[in-house]
Amino acid sequence: MLILVSTPIGNLGDISQRALDTLQNADLVVSEDTRKTGFLLTHFGIKKPQLSFREDNEQRILPKLMDELATGKTIALVTDAGTPSVSDPGFILVRAALAQGIAITAVPGPTALIMAVVLSGLPVHSFTFRGFGPRKHGPRKRWLAVDAASPHTLIFYESPHRLQAFMEDALEVFGDRQAVVANDLTKKFETLLRGSIAELIEMIKKEPPRGEYSVVIAGAGDVAHVDPDDDGKDEA
Repeated sequence: MLILVSTPIGNLGDISQRALDTLQNADLVVSEDTRKTGFLLTHFGIKKPQLSFREDNEQRILPKLMDELATGKTIALVTDAGTPSVSDPGFILVRAALAQGIAITAVPGPTALIMAVVLSGLPVHSFTFRGFGPRKHGPRKRWLAVDAASPHTLIFYESPHRLQAFMEDALEVFGDRQAVVANDLTKKFETLLRGSIAELIEMIKKEPPRGEYSVVIAGAGDVAHVDPDDDGKDEA
């Protein structure tokens, strides 16, 4: 069986008892970074063999994992933080396991995108998660433009050294919409910067970004007054 196990995005107190039990009972823990996962396991007194499964080795490691699953082993898949497969390795393992008829389940838990959008103050009844965008200016602008007319709240992930460039491209593509930049969610120094995109760019310039960021941007148009209870159907 393959079990996707969500782990804390920062605060270790957010781990669930079911997640701990699953990690304790698994035959193998597969993780993006065995050092980070090793710290988590050690903190909770769990001793299990680990195998790294990340973007640069997933094609090479996949056959080994499939062999383990085929023999009836239970594999717990985790990522560095949050929910596996959400902008992290795991998708190809899930797809391969499904193709072979291997049982799959998940232990739900923290994910940065949900915490960021519910704390943003922007509409949450309809949103689009885009994850990490292209690294270069031109491709990133074209990627952002796909959602330029979308009425849905938009959620992105971005690295610290590209955050300012990302926001500048977002300003050019979307205009000066309301947005939120979230960092260190669940941690002691949790930070959410709120304002227009232009205002946020100025805030970012004043203090060098660190850690990965969640960026939430308002959708096109006046979506703040959309009734989430309206099912869109006309009355007879």
